[in-house]
Amino acid sequence: MLLWPVVQIVLGIGLLTLGADLLVHGAAALAERIGLSPLVIGLTVVAFGTSMPEVSVSIGSVLTGEGGVALGNALGSNIFNILVVLGGSAIIRPLLVDRQIVRLDVPVMIGTAVLVFLLSLNGVLGRGEGICLLLLGGVYTVLLVRAGLKAGAEDGLAPSAPPAEARRAGSNLVRLSLGLVLLVVGARVLVDGSETAARALGVSELVIGLTVVAAGTSLPELATSFVAAMRGQRDIAVGNVVGSNIFNSLIVLGAAGVASGSEGVVVPLGVLTFDLPVMLAASVACLPIFFTGWTISRWEGWVFVGYYGVYLLYLVLSHTQHGAEDLVRAGLYFFAVPLTALTLSVLAARELTRRRNDTS
Repeated sequence: MLLWPVVQIVLGIGLLTLGADLLVHGAAALAERIGLSPLVIGLTVVAFGTSMPEVSVSIGSVLTGEGGVALGNALGSNIFNILVVLGGSAIIRPLLVDRQIVRLDVPVMIGTAVLVFLLSLNGVLGRGEGICLLLLGGVYTVLLVRAGLKAGAEDGLAPSAPPAEARRAGSNLVRLSLGLVLLVVGARVLVDGSETAARALGVSELVIGLTVVAAGTSLPELATSFVAAMRGQRDIAVGNVVGSNIFNSLIVLGAAGVASGSEGVVVPLGVLTFDLPVMLAASVACLPIFFTGWTISRWEGWVFVGYYGVYLLYLVLSHTQHGAEDLVRAGLYFFAVPLTALTLSVLAARELTRRRNDTS
């Protein structure tokens, strides 16, 4: 019977939509009340909140002896966030990018991706590496909030003191918290319904795992950024993605490493040679795209979403040992990636030339 799975899917989508709307509205209003910019709220409260499913799934997987699931969950979520969430948000409405993201947060995101790659080269992400990642995550968050409060005060965003304003801040915090709860519950209901429907239609467990479950923990980010883009809260849409990726690399993988004990989280060779480089490449690709005009255009969004489709196709072919796997991999390495790098380089060079001409 497909009736109940369909009801679950519809209910899950409804909860996600309502939760995202409450979260975005509450976050934007709260930012104004407490003296933080929407960008900082997006990079911290919203990003961390929407990444809670990744935390629970990763720690639970490690404790049950499935460290590979924890690793794949964090890396897959980062790839999904950039290529689908950010790309899809830009398709809905071109995203204006705050200069702080280009100068600080995207480099931090790239740096954390490089750090995870380097720590994984020995094939194990252990407790020591996990503690290091957690400490860096805490330091980054504290510095970000302090810098945000200072910038907010300079821009006239100082927190409001009157009791009425405090009550409004409290109601916005409740709205934000309720939105987070609805996002997590909605994602779980939607994933459960989709899994049941897929099995009823005869879809293999492998394909279900590579599609529905892999994207399931990123549904809060997807819903939040899409709603934020539609509401014109573009700082929250972009900050949510960048902040979530930093959170996944430092906090989610850090917690998984600590929870793994003395054995550590094993990093398979396939992850080292493909998934980690894909995550790193997607992170690096953000910098020139953000830099060219401080905007993520619709065509850039379509490129990101298209790349995720190719990445997903490769995963399916790889795990089913299809003969076309090598062809898709070669196309990624020797055609798509070089062509994209060349295009981004040309766009960045043109933007630099334009800015020099404007200042001269």
